[in-house]
Amino acid sequence: MSVSRKATMKIPLLLALVGLAISFALPIFAEEKEDVQPFPFNPIPAGPQLVQQIEAINQKFDEAFNKHDATAVGALYSANAVQTTPQGSFSGREAIEGYMTDLFQRHNPTDRVTKMSYIYAFGGDICAVGGWAVTIDSTKKFGGYLVNVYAQAGSSWKIRASVFKYLAAP
Repeated sequence: MSVSRKATMKIPLLLALVGLAISFALPIFAEEKEDVQPFPFNPIPAGPQLVQQIEAINQKFDEAFNKHDATAVGALYSANAVQTTPQGSFSGREAIEGYMTDLFQRHNPTDRVTKMSYIYAFGGDICAVGGWAVTIDSTKKFGGYLVNVYAQAGSSWKIRASVFKYLAAP
């Protein structure tokens, strides 16, 4: 078979492939565009009363933490809460209390301060984003970011999920 004959056979094949591609693409362009629905999970800034309740929980957390009271810290979490730190994930109030006890013994933390910058309502939960600072071993100051999810428990709120991110490792 000659070179010109091979080139001639390739042209109809190429045209067939282009036609096939166009036949698949046309129905997509012909469809009517549906209205795009807004994302249904938009955060709603928490009202002043909710913000006060969350700030009160964080103040209790800082007080219990600075007293090295792992049980009081644990009481602020729901029974099935999850806490994630650079040291690992801890699931359930008892595991979180154990993590806190170990942290208190190893680093003797003091002067813990938590400040939430954003507090939003998502459905029945509250999500708070902020930061924290602490002194460890009496001299080293460091802190990081914090995201907490709070779930309603009776007339108050409990921490259901907590993620700590350190800016500097202890």
